Amino acid sequence: MSEQLKPLGGVLDGVLERLSIIEAKLGISPGAALSAVAPAIVEDEEIHPRLVAYDEHIQRTLVPFTDSCTALGSEMESVGANIGEVWDAVRGIVELGTKCKKPADVPTGLQPHLKPCQDAMAKIRSARIDRKFDWHLKAIMEMLACVSWVVMSPPPSPANFVKDTIGASDFWANKVRKEYKGNDKEGPAHVKFCDTMKAMVLDLSAYLKEYHLSGLAWNPHGKDLSDAKVGEASKPAAAVPKAAPAAAAASSGSGAGIFAELKKKQTGDGSSAATGLKKVSRDQQTWRKEFKNPGGDVPKPTSAPVAAPKPAVAKFGAKKPLGPPKCEYQDRGCKWNVENQTKDTCEGGVCKVEVTDVKQQVYIYKCENVTIQIIGKCKSVILDSCTKCGVVFDNVISACEVVNCKRVQVQATGACPSFSIDKTDGIVVHLSNEAISESSFVTSKSSEMNVSWPDDAGEIKEAPIPEQFMHKMVNGSVTSQVSDLYH
Repeated sequence: MSEQLKPLGGVLDGVLERLSIIEAKLGISPGAALSAVAPAIVEDEEIHPRLVAYDEHIQRTLVPFTDSCTALGSEMESVGANIGEVWDAVRGIVELGTKCKKPADVPTGLQPHLKPCQDAMAKIRSARIDRKFDWHLKAIMEMLACVSWVVMSPPPSPANFVKDTIGASDFWANKVRKEYKGNDKEGPAHVKFCDTMKAMVLDLSAYLKEYHLSGLAWNPHGKDLSDAKVGEASKPAAAVPKAAPAAAAASSGSGAGIFAELKKKQTGDGSSAATGLKKVSRDQQTWRKEFKNPGGDVPKPTSAPVAAPKPAVAKFGAKKPLGPPKCEYQDRGCKWNVENQTKDTCEGGVCKVEVTDVKQQVYIYKCENVTIQIIGKCKSVILDSCTKCGVVFDNVISACEVVNCKRVQVQATGACPSFSIDKTDGIVVHLSNEAISESSFVTSKSSEMNVSWPDDAGEIKEAPIPEQFMHKMVNGSVTSQVSDLYH
């Protein structure tokens, strides 16, 4: 019985009871009809999904590969048949995993059950075939290394291990492809052999990734592997034949017949006789023991519990809010701290810092979309982790440092002997006439750097700061020069 029709079991049992009452009134004996139909009702044994998927893998890739071996001649046909035996033996191991518990030592426990697989591989290894198939046979032997996935445990995972065998197998398969390239008569058959073999290994890797991710899957509630007999595994499942119409008509008086009739009434869009039926709640399920017990209380219908709202979880990579804005002077260290400033925290989007002593330095941290104006001569200016900021200062004694910033601009209206740019993406340095001759730049791990300055005519010019260099070994030492892109 399919999972979709199980909820109808209670309803259909009531229907059958009413039908039996009607048959009794009409003098019809239902026993004869049921006895005639009963032998025809056989419930199929359910096959584990891992086995079903493995059988699909065999039909999808192994069969085309063995067919390509047959197309190469009788010698390769026998080799293809032996490979089919290897894959069938592995299926037996997979079936053991669905029925047995995992042993303490997997290779030792599986050793007796691996003999059919080893015998088939020995036949391939000792095959005496035409020398023109030497590369074919070597490619197959390299490919068969993937079969050992049944006894391995990660790392690596079985899927990756199987996929890695393609490299060694393709080494010989590519020789076959090259040998028969341009041979319109025999070439297609040999190329198909190589392609189907590779497709088979890739499909096996995909199957293992889905069903045996961390090694051969076992049944924790199954029997001990030592109790399993060698060769007890079943053969690959064949297609289940459909029931004849006459048998379905004969069984119309039974539960199986009713399900068959419901199946017939299913339309192309998926609608059937069961479409539109409401779900039977617990208080309406009269087959339960609460209803059969005369003194039992009938359960009251309960409403579905309301799920509590889940707390909001910050998305990965979400922008963290800035801390409280600061613009204050600290006597210790003679330093101005300008932190977390934005255009909303400053009047007109400009934060002014008035330096009163040349020993003072200005440290600007995590500011966004704001202009910092430094008035007066200071010791140094440091711009750290800022985005879309502009800094304007008069004179700096030592240096202006820019670290971990994005899309910032720095303008020196007076002199600044050195600019240090580190881990910054997007910066423009504006120099004054006074700073042009004495300013130098030290850059590292930065990009999109530009410098602008006024020429003798008063026009503003701009040039990129080089990011790409060419290095050479000259007389035992490394020399560097700017790439031709900047010339």
